Amino acid sequence: WVWNQFFVLEEHMGPDPQYVGKLHSNSDKGDGSVKYILTGEGAGTIFIIDDTTGDIHSTKSLDREQKTHYVLHAQAIDRRTNKPLEPESEFIIKVQDINDNAPKFTDGPYIVTVPEMSDMGTSVLQVTATDADDPTYGNSARVVYSILQGQPYFSVDPKTGVIRTALHNMDREAREHYSVVIQAKDMAGQVGGLSGSTTVNITLTDVNDNPPRFPQKHYQLYVPESAQVGSAVGKIKANDADTGSNADMTYSITNGDGIGVFSISTDKDTREGILSLKKPLNYEKKKSYTLNIEGANTHLDFRFSHLGPFKDATMLKVIVGDVDEPPLFSMPSYVMEVYENAKIGTIVGTVLAQDPDSANSLVRYFINHSTEEERFFNIDANTGTIKTSKVLDREETPWYNITVTASENAAAAPSPSGFVHAREMGACGPAMQKPSCPPLV
Repeated sequence: WVWNQFFVLEEHMGPDPQYVGKLHSNSDKGDGSVKYILTGEGAGTIFIIDDTTGDIHSTKSLDREQKTHYVLHAQAIDRRTNKPLEPESEFIIKVQDINDNAPKFTDGPYIVTVPEMSDMGTSVLQVTATDADDPTYGNSARVVYSILQGQPYFSVDPKTGVIRTALHNMDREAREHYSVVIQAKDMAGQVGGLSGSTTVNITLTDVNDNPPRFPQKHYQLYVPESAQVGSAVGKIKANDADTGSNADMTYSITNGDGIGVFSISTDKDTREGILSLKKPLNYEKKKSYTLNIEGANTHLDFRFSHLGPFKDATMLKVIVGDVDEPPLFSMPSYVMEVYENAKIGTIVGTVLAQDPDSANSLVRYFINHSTEEERFFNIDANTGTIKTSKVLDREETPWYNITVTASENAAAAPSPSGFVHAREMGACGPAMQKPSCPPLV
């Protein structure tokens, strides 16, 4: 047998059968006495042979990616005797590759993250494209990677497909999302090569590279003096451009004359400082307080300590609001005495109340007559002097319990009880003021 390696070009679209090669026996003298027979894969359907010349042709378009080669058998026999002139021999027809397949990314599109402020050249992701063409023949399957979109922020290694950051200190707070388009081109990237592309969506994740900042350096807060101890009286907030735990912070009062009067806690959900009252306020004693408040990050990243300090301070002035308080009596209760049978209009005693908001405020007095069925006493609304309005009889009623109310504007004071005792007439009558007589209040 005499033959060379047989190849057939894939995807042949010509009008005539494609010539593959020739089978030849040394016994063939060219007189047509030798008959060539072809058997095996595709014999008679894909491959035909001229039984006189031994020429082999392919009658169909073949696809190397479906089948790379065909195994056939050749025979040479004497036409007259049908006896073999050569032993049957096996040979292979290889389907020769052409560049008919573009590279493909099997896993795209990709979604990946990389920390902000990463060093230039930090690896983000490796992408891989495959080419169905023959990697052992020519450059049809030799893929080169390039970046079509995403520069100058990212780069790609042309051989490995590794995507890396291409800039120093990429800041999430300036830009968070990037859409990078990577191309894979066969024929080693030469003109005429086929290409495929994929999208890589890259998100910069947060690091703690931003300290908290109060929007203002000075704040004012109004708190009424009636605020209850332990209650929240105000909120304050420092802003942090970071997210998640990198934006967590705590608040503290570092200085000021209100450091013992107020406390501050941190709302972890809203990241606000909640100002609460520790001690009662009194407008008449102190009308304002000053607090120095600090907000500081709780989770520090020492790689970025040079960007700190990761805290900020502001001054809060608390204005104490005046509340119209009711007058206060000089005593919680009074005990007064008067002789029985005293004349109507006899002075029993005087009560005194003052407005804590202003010592000069006019205070008016009233007897709550709902506590007695008959009105035995009257009070001077301006002076608080209590007088009898009826003649008293000790044997009938020795004690009288009356309630006095003091008010200024609409604010009424708590009403102290007043007990009036009717004394028995005798040696100590109203006209007899002896030293042994009990004094009248």
